[in-house]
Amino acid sequence: MLAVLAFVPILGVAVLWPLTPSVAGAEELVRERLAAHRAPELAALPRPDRVGQALIATEDSRFFRTPGIDPISVVRAGVAALTGSGDTGAATLEQQLAKNLYFPQDDGLVSKVQEAELALKLDAVYSKNDVLRMYLADVYFGHGLYGLPAAAHGYFGVAPAQLSWSQATLVAGLVQAPSAYDPLRYLSAGQQRQRHVLDRLVAIHVLSAAQADAAYAAPLGLR
Repeated sequence: MLAVLAFVPILGVAVLWPLTPSVAGAEELVRERLAAHRAPELAALPRPDRVGQALIATEDSRFFRTPGIDPISVVRAGVAALTGSGDTGAATLEQQLAKNLYFPQDDGLVSKVQEAELALKLDAVYSKNDVLRMYLADVYFGHGLYGLPAAAHGYFGVAPAQLSWSQATLVAGLVQAPSAYDPLRYLSAGQQRQRHVLDRLVAIHVLSAAQADAAYAAPLGLR
């Protein structure tokens, strides 16, 4: 049964593959979106890339092991469709990037299939680091701040590579719901989300529990 549930959406992706656009222009789309918001570009991943690590831990922990879509989430979505549970599974970073670039206003079933197709194409055309860089360059962090450089400077007045673990995990937590976790208006909610991000970093062995606790207790230095 699980094999059938996984096969049905994969068959849909294969049938509609030729109908979806090429992703060769994804980089240019990111640049156009940043220019429209007068936001700085992200030419390379920062070193260290703490926000990227935090996003992977929280949003897509199998990022480096999947081809753009997560087979486990595909099966979960199939089960949800049959049971009406509403649990459609988490979208990979490639799927989220595809939605942001190509279908930002559309949440319909057809667009979801197209997002999956474009996620596979993104993974085939670009390296994982390039996908992560485009995601970090494009994603919205609240307060009109598009992309990691704008968020790092806007919230903390520093470059992305200078973000502490405390700051990076707070920023990463904003991606899910920038308004709800807005640290300038709802600091308590933002820090609850930050705690979740830190716990995920512990779960995938990026940080120790002691390091996570120290990051949570550290001053944020919000502007």
